[in-house]
Amino acid sequence: MIKVHYLENSQAIRIVWLLEELGLDYEIKLYKRDKTTKLAPEDFKKLHPFGTSPLVEMDGKVIAETNAIIDYILDRQSQQPLRPEKNSESYEKYNFWFHASQASLMPMLFTSFLFHKVTTSVPFFLKPILETVSKKIHTIILSPRTDRILFLLNQDLGKGPWLCGEELSAADIVLGYSLKVAEARVGLSNFANCRKFIENMEKREAYQRALERVGGFSTNL
Repeated sequence: MIKVHYLENSQAIRIVWLLEELGLDYEIKLYKRDKTTKLAPEDFKKLHPFGTSPLVEMDGKVIAETNAIIDYILDRQSQQPLRPEKNSESYEKYNFWFHASQASLMPMLFTSFLFHKVTTSVPFFLKPILETVSKKIHTIILSPRTDRILFLLNQDLGKGPWLCGEELSAADIVLGYSLKVAEARVGLSNFANCRKFIENMEKREAYQRALERVGGFSTNL
């Protein structure tokens, strides 16, 4: 039995959605974030040296990192409905966005989130200084890089409802969380295909079942 250690409002929603798409049996243990720090509780952190979400128990071991978990689960399926055939054109796009969503887009969004948290929580006399620093870093680095990623993503999503066309893949499952965060943090008003992707995701029955299993989901920490 697969056991998902689910930290509320976290990237672990990807894993629950994946399992619903595959129709696999699994159980969930829910963990609430600390009300003050918004971080994982101590009993969650003790499960793995990283102490970050998502975490999954399978085959007598605890597995961390979104993409590592997804690959581990998919590698153990007799059929591969969520991965295109290797060496195909679809696989190249799948493999690129499977990693770029997590390794390129999410760091930009997370850094932007950290700046927002810091500038809104410091004493008033420090706020002007940090706001100036934040604005410069957003202008020079964060905003241009985020826009470039979203521009390319928006182009690729213009060729079908999902990254590889008509068929959902695990790359879409990784992307879904990233785009929900992008929608909340930087906005997607200039990226119509990205907004349409979110609409398609939220209409999908397996995604709706995932939300029911975890009691809803929010990017507002």
